[in-house]
Amino acid sequence: MFQAAVKTLSSASTSSVSRGISSSVRLYCEKTLRVSEALSGADLGSNVTVKGWVRSVRPQKTNLFLHVNDGSSLQSLQVVAGSELNDPSLTFGSAVEVTGILKKSPRQTQPVELEAEQIHVVGKCNPLDFPFKIKDRHSLEYIRQFPHLRCRTNTFSSLLRIRSEATAAIHSYFKENGFLQIHTPIITSNDCEGAGELFQVEPSGPEHEEDENYFSVPAFLTVSGQLHLEVMSGAFSRVYTFGPTFRAENSQSRRHLAEFYMVEAEVSFTQSLEDLTKVMEGVFRSATEHVLARCAEDVDLFHKHVTPGHRGRVEAMMKRKFPVITYSEAIDILNSSSETFVFPTNVSADPYIFSFRLLLSVCLLPTLSLHTDLSASLLQWGCDLQTEHEKHLVKHCGNTPVFVIDYPYDLKPFYARDNLDGPQHTAAAVDLLVPGVGELCGGSLREERLDLLSARLEAVGLEETYSWYLDLRRFGSVPHGGFGLGFDRFLQCVLGVDNIKDVIPFPRFSHSCPL
Repeated sequence: MFQAAVKTLSSASTSSVSRGISSSVRLYCEKTLRVSEALSGADLGSNVTVKGWVRSVRPQKTNLFLHVNDGSSLQSLQVVAGSELNDPSLTFGSAVEVTGILKKSPRQTQPVELEAEQIHVVGKCNPLDFPFKIKDRHSLEYIRQFPHLRCRTNTFSSLLRIRSEATAAIHSYFKENGFLQIHTPIITSNDCEGAGELFQVEPSGPEHEEDENYFSVPAFLTVSGQLHLEVMSGAFSRVYTFGPTFRAENSQSRRHLAEFYMVEAEVSFTQSLEDLTKVMEGVFRSATEHVLARCAEDVDLFHKHVTPGHRGRVEAMMKRKFPVITYSEAIDILNSSSETFVFPTNVSADPYIFSFRLLLSVCLLPTLSLHTDLSASLLQWGCDLQTEHEKHLVKHCGNTPVFVIDYPYDLKPFYARDNLDGPQHTAAAVDLLVPGVGELCGGSLREERLDLLSARLEAVGLEETYSWYLDLRRFGSVPHGGFGLGFDRFLQCVLGVDNIKDVIPFPRFSHSCPL
């Protein structure tokens, strides 16, 4: 068979190869490499095939130069061929299969090049119709208009490689630290956050028109896997989950998505928030260090061309210890600040002041001063912190991640552990605030005391709904706690990307679900 193949190649060499069309000839001895493998230089001198998409075409009188990329590397492989292999179908964006000899490049800018013997155009691309142009550096806002094509740009392909490595790093951290992965359900009857911003799940089709309720109870897309992890924490001391979560917020802001990814963990046999903060910080540091080391070229693309100077901020952040402050200390810091916040929480004291400040913010008039009674805008103990408050706290602490602990009891869900303190009543809850984003992680110790948990559920009319949750406290309950980390926000923090829609493959948000 091998002799027959060689004979076929010999007879075809004066026809299809000379015309640059070699779709019917294949060498059995050739080796197919990914671009990243070819660039490593391990197969120098070998006859290899590379398959990918053309990133640039430069025909000359006697030679043809191509750059081919298959997504395995930011760097493309240069292909050098004789001008006889040129073809009108070889355009920017076209898919090709190139066979030839991998050689050391005489140019210092690249380690190797592929001396082509055959070039087969697998898929044509009309460069006039293609929305991305070969010499243009397209903004994130521009490529966001083409969710079905933006993965073909350097910027977004780098983002997807970083996202993949960050995912692997998070799984690796939990595995190395004794956590068991749990696949929590996407469809649930629970509203973990209690916010009511849920997507209800119902079957479609005429055969279901008379079905009053497919699941016999209202069912929703999950907003969190926490409660299901708490079930598992009654049998496994360390568990985690990593998957999509959903929230029906009617928002198109740069911070919100209807579908986003969460990393969630539960730790049993703990009564210390410090045990949780160690895991939070460990996940953050481990994943960040892994991405910076394994995706250096891809991260540099962002730090040089998308968010210049951000690399230095990330490296400085990683060298510092993450400080811990209480919620009460956070309120004192904010109230002693000279900064005028757009969202003071005590708006009832003078709603006109608040409305005017909000109008100025929207109109981007930060240079105007407000000669008003600042006491009306002081944050009151018990208010919920807004993003601008969180970012100010991060800045106050030296632009490093900061833990805020012991939040007001009434701000937290029913499962947060009561600190039983006073006069300011707090819960054993913690948030991790990070530069550029604000809240990245939120967690708490869980209320394991049956009488306290039962009383709180009864007070909000949920005791019957969560009877199964009370059972967890009746049968072998242990002190435990957990947290959730917004994976997409983590990528924003590390890369410096301002809009969360630019760090997820297919963003879903209010009035937008194109694919």
